[in-house]
Amino acid sequence: MAADLEKIRGIVGRVAMTYGVEPIEVDLRGGGKARTLKIVIDKFEGVTHEDCANVSREVSTILDVEDAVPGGSYTLEVSSPGLDRKLLGPQDYARFIGSRIKLTTRAPVNGNRHFEGRLQSFTDGRLQLELLSGKKKPKPGHAHPGPMVEIEIGNVEKANLVPEI
Repeated sequence: MAADLEKIRGIVGRVAMTYGVEPIEVDLRGGGKARTLKIVIDKFEGVTHEDCANVSREVSTILDVEDAVPGGSYTLEVSSPGLDRKLLGPQDYARFIGSRIKLTTRAPVNGNRHFEGRLQSFTDGRLQLELLSGKKKPKPGHAHPGPMVEIEIGNVEKANLVPEI
């Protein structure tokens, strides 16, 4: 009997809400005794070790009681998305306007599939990206905007934040 991923996502969603975090990713990988249930959580202020421990403990208990992952052992992994977190849906693009991102498109845009720049806007399923020129950061007050590119969210294969430290 296969695990019902939607049932697992529902359980994770309820537990996450209890602890004030958002489930970003819920994925069951592998087979047999080498299965891993990976849960990535986030919240605006950033995820703490305690958040991960609380969600892990509670989700583990409920999954075992409800036998939501039938077939024996599995490894439960709960983590934060990290500084280079994936952008997975419209809510992520809206939330991270102004952030530096790196993305790959399914089909070329202006002859390119790989872009890095600052997310300027996200409206009606289209994102505006100010491309980085590859030059050093301009001095404050001397910003020279780079070229803009508009990309349909449906054409995005993968996108990640680029940490700015």
